Amino acid sequence: MTTSTRSTSDDRENRRRPADLRAEALMDEDLAGVDEAPRGSADGVYGGGYDGDQFDRTDRAALRRVAGLSTELEDVTEVEYRQLRLERVVLVGVWTEGTAEDAENSLAELAALAETAGSVVLDGVIQRRDRPDPATYIGSGKAEELREVVLSTGADTVVCDGELTPAQLIHLEDVVKVKVVDRTALILDIFAQHAKSREGKAQVSLAQMQYMLPRLRGWGQSLSRQMGGGGSGSSGGGMATRGPGETKIETDRRRIREKMAKLRREIAAMKTGRDTKRQERRRNAIPSVAIAGYTNAGKSSLLNRLTGAGVLVENALFATLDPTIRRATTPGGRVYTLADTVGFVRHLPHHLVEAFRSTMEEVADADLVLHVVDGAHPDPEAQLAAVREVFAEVGAGEVPEIVVINKADAADPLVIQRLLRREPHAVAVSARTGAGLDELLKLLEDEIPRPDIEVEALVPYTRGDLVSRAHAQGEVLGEDHRAEGTLLRARVREELAAELARYAVTPA
Repeated sequence: MTTSTRSTSDDRENRRRPADLRAEALMDEDLAGVDEAPRGSADGVYGGGYDGDQFDRTDRAALRRVAGLSTELEDVTEVEYRQLRLERVVLVGVWTEGTAEDAENSLAELAALAETAGSVVLDGVIQRRDRPDPATYIGSGKAEELREVVLSTGADTVVCDGELTPAQLIHLEDVVKVKVVDRTALILDIFAQHAKSREGKAQVSLAQMQYMLPRLRGWGQSLSRQMGGGGSGSSGGGMATRGPGETKIETDRRRIREKMAKLRREIAAMKTGRDTKRQERRRNAIPSVAIAGYTNAGKSSLLNRLTGAGVLVENALFATLDPTIRRATTPGGRVYTLADTVGFVRHLPHHLVEAFRSTMEEVADADLVLHVVDGAHPDPEAQLAAVREVFAEVGAGEVPEIVVINKADAADPLVIQRLLRREPHAVAVSARTGAGLDELLKLLEDEIPRPDIEVEALVPYTRGDLVSRAHAQGEVLGEDHRAEGTLLRARVREELAAELARYAVTPA
């Protein structure tokens, strides 16, 4: 009897969860290796002197720890500012090209995205590879090491700096034993949180469904909804006709496709309304200017400075999803419209580009683009390149642009000078302090398309509406009030020129 009791106790000890044993092993390893080289480095040297191919092999053999990404609370008084703590995440990236600094900047941007989504970043690692592993993204061995990092930090989510295939997502989750999301899913989650208008919500829902459709996970026949074959009796349709019927995953796919078709119809209907307003502005010959650029570059702050629009300004990624259009006037009195658009980001998911195409048409149909770039960012040139890639995708690659280097008050003057040399139509401003805005407005007035027909007419005082339209829609070059009426010299568009032709002044 005693032997049996002892045996049961030993069995219970031996059946302890593997996760508990791994956690204890990690704790022992950490305590034992306090004075040793950092884990994950073959020789304890990170970023040492270049030593030919040996340094490259060391890079490939280690998960590179990226410092300074943690957003863990250090002071308990900060809790009130984070009332909802959604997830505790570890970031992982694959460095395939560029420098180590480029890879770390990309992971730092992923950390900002994760924090914007409401997560707490605990750690971040980078794996050097020629290309992502087709099975687990970082390789099976490194996936096991990532599992150890997850256990040691207490994370409940892994965020990958790239778009994972359905197979990579499943295999990596099977190894790390916690939820795995990729960069695309993270951006979609942020968009879902920030969408306010009916059209914005519909566009986000469509993008989410496009992303989710190939990633549904089914459970085979256990989720079968019905039996095939038909016929009477419990045996169905007879031999060789009893199939699983439509499975749960097939039902989900069908319903998602039906919902996507409905959302596309709704977005197309809303697009018609925006097209009508855009055509009305064009009929009135009002030049249109679009503010576009990288997310969190200060586009909404610039719009508020130029027009007093009062739109939301927040130090967060993708704070603006719904386009805002305001009427503005140049220092010379020319009227134009200014549109604030959704921010772009490198590797912007193609699902979002497709879903938000109707919104991004504000950029493609603009007469001029104010391309805002964050001058204080570690790599502003990469921001410019990423945004121009999206411009090309939405058909805005040929629209004239002025590069607005924002946050000049916080940027390195050498970086500002470098950008001004590289970009022919560029101006440095600070939307926060107002510095450089006068120069921007002057450049904007010079670049806005001008009416192409010059007229000189003596307009009767009873047709003051024509003079008013010349001020609103054209460029008044001279105005003289006489006894017979207003002698007007202006550059106007074809429609207004035809109406003023009856009052034209013939040269003496």
